[in-house]
Amino acid sequence: MEGYERTIQMKKEFVMRGQTASTAGLNTEVLNFSGYKPGYAYRLVEFQIMQGSGVGGANFEGSAAIVAGKTAADPQAPNFNDEGLIATCKQAANTQLYYGISESIINDTFLITQNLILSVHDAAGSALPVNWQCRFVAEKMSDSEEAVANYKQFTISDE
Repeated sequence: MEGYERTIQMKKEFVMRGQTASTAGLNTEVLNFSGYKPGYAYRLVEFQIMQGSGVGGANFEGSAAIVAGKTAADPQAPNFNDEGLIATCKQAANTQLYYGISESIINDTFLITQNLILSVHDAAGSALPVNWQCRFVAEKMSDSEEAVANYKQFTISDE
């Protein structure tokens, strides 16, 4: 067909989710963006955690953090001066009513072009797994915006 141009549409929104064991120490996962499409960056718009076992019976208290840096952040002590800290999330148990109160803080202006590190912690120190879910939105960028976003994330991860 003459004059027909095929355009490939990028998914505007996608979810990464998983379960990470919470043993003693810092437990991490890599959120892989190595197959990203040139000209696009991603913004984190939602971050949630939930216990991975004993739902409805155990009082879960846990925390998680996502960074664009070279090393994982301690989710129990997030430092908002860290430019690479993109998100934190905590779930605190209410022992009187047996339900958790979950809160997250997200830097949804950070343009992601490289892999991220997610870290989780169960406050009880048990091996209770932590479920996590992240929702991302794709952002089209110009060549100069892409160069700036790549450079920013590279300098943060190179510290």
